[in-house]
Amino acid sequence: MPRPAWSLYAYQMLEPHEQLDMFACQEVRVHLIARQLELGGSIDRTLCGTLLPAQPQMSAVELQAMRDERLCPLCKAIMDAQRRGMNPIWPEL
Repeated sequence: MPRPAWSLYAYQMLEPHEQLDMFACQEVRVHLIARQLELGGSIDRTLCGTLLPAQPQMSAVELQAMRDERLCPLCKAIMDAQRRGMNPIWPEL
């Protein structure tokens, strides 16, 4: 059973930049990535299931980043559910 993440330190932000793979999100979105890998989890995807680019630029999640208009709404909803201790239904990959 995964341990609930209670701080923003448990996540990293995938920053949009000029390198967009054909597998990555084609919109200019900021996605969240779990810092701690889970058994049976996918290491090449964001919280919402979007594939990571080949050379991702990641940074720490700051509180003001949660108000960013570019933040993926599904990543934010999954993180909010995890903060409340809920086990969200992950997107089918």
